[in-house]
Amino acid sequence: MDLNTVTEVISPAAPGCWRPGDAWLGGGTALFGEPRPDVRRLLDLTAAGWPPLTVHDDGSVEIAATCTVAALYERLGRHAIVRQCCHAFLASFKIWNVATVGGNLCAALPAGPMISLAVALDASLLLIGPDGAGRRVPAASFVTGEGTTVLREGELLRSLHIPASSFAARYACRRGSLHRHGRSAALLIGRGSSAGVILTVTAATRRPHVLRLPADDLAAIPAGDYVDDVHGRPIWRQHLTRHYAAQILAELS
Repeated sequence: MDLNTVTEVISPAAPGCWRPGDAWLGGGTALFGEPRPDVRRLLDLTAAGWPPLTVHDDGSVEIAATCTVAALYERLGRHAIVRQCCHAFLASFKIWNVATVGGNLCAALPAGPMISLAVALDASLLLIGPDGAGRRVPAASFVTGEGTTVLREGELLRSLHIPASSFAARYACRRGSLHRHGRSAALLIGRGSSAGVILTVTAATRRPHVLRLPADDLAAIPAGDYVDDVHGRPIWRQHLTRHYAAQILAELS
């Protein structure tokens, strides 16, 4: 898709550069995926020089929004859950080397696997406003619906912080699609804990849902939250969710 309304690209860009009609540019694979007639300028974040991934002394990990899928896989692919979510893109190496973790989150597509990963790993997200002020939000509450997030006007996603404890947990993952190489219709990740299984439900629903099994009931997910599109009907996605949840609970128990 050509963004033929764009008249200028600001590179490198900083929060103070933003004005109405601007769009933050990471890899561009989501930004250029559909018409955006209101966009006049692109603010290039890839030239900001943010380190893609930083491992802190306490074992926690900071992932820059501009970190590509390829870089994430290279550094953290030894963790099965990271590896599985990267492969859930079902994309070529060309996309892996351009698409960014932050871009996938901000696109807020139900099937976005970086959303699934961030929520399952209990990440917190650092958001920066046009005035440079920052705030942190849990990954679980960042996406509010199909294509919608808690980002305010002019705000950008700077990084994801993942606690060390998340990498030490046991995980189980299930993914379903209408076709072998089709978009995810349901992507569920379970994390073992002393209180049971913390289940992250994505792709099947318009926004992520986090449940504590067996205490919580999958009926807590409203029927209207299941996605209805060419990649699967709501009733089928709901069935997959229940089927995979039972498998994950059995595996981690």
